[in-house]
Amino acid sequence: MKIFAFICTRSKDLSPTTQRLVSYLSRCNIQTKLLVNQKSIFSGYAKALKDLEADPEDIVIMCHDDIDILLSRDNFTSILINSLADSTTGFIGPAGTTTLTHTSVWWDQEQWQLGKHRGMVFHGKGLTLNPEITFYGQCGPVAVLDGVFLAATVKTLKEVGLEKPDYLEGGWDFYDIHYTLVAHRKGLVNKAVPLLLTHNSPGSIDRESWNTNRICFFNKHKNEFPIL
Repeated sequence: MKIFAFICTRSKDLSPTTQRLVSYLSRCNIQTKLLVNQKSIFSGYAKALKDLEADPEDIVIMCHDDIDILLSRDNFTSILINSLADSTTGFIGPAGTTTLTHTSVWWDQEQWQLGKHRGMVFHGKGLTLNPEITFYGQCGPVAVLDGVFLAATVKTLKEVGLEKPDYLEGGWDFYDIHYTLVAHRKGLVNKAVPLLLTHNSPGSIDRESWNTNRICFFNKHKNEFPIL
């Protein structure tokens, strides 16, 4: 079994964080493909998968370029392999929710208070500062996952399809919710697992493109909420 990684990044001049990430993955014997200046994260991931020479059971990571993985290399690869060993598993990642509501965002505060979310992520600015822990809930099965880090088998990715769906207008947002929801709807089990990492960005929902795709997603699924 091989493990691959697809990472979208804006420039060939890699930030220190991205350099650390690529170095870490290399030491894990994970073949990494940097997707630079893509028109869309959907098309970037789709083309990378199409060009990949891999077996169905091989694993593909799709992650942000601004993360630090905090696990030892052996623990990291063991979690990936063991979590995806069951053919009924869809995507795995560090955080997600069991219930997606009309807000169309997985981290919905009301659902968080009701204990619907799973997993945890550290947030900070590199390894030199103490990161803050964002604990969403115990690890376990979820409906959808956050896209800071996703992993699945090649078989699952081909079954789900990585091209942008027609109902989303923008090319950079809600890919994670779309991918994992498609897997969920196909009867695969998405899971939040203990993939400890620091996300060196607080994230932003102020972008017009994010809100555009959130509205598109809502309009597509408005008669289906809550999605369990």
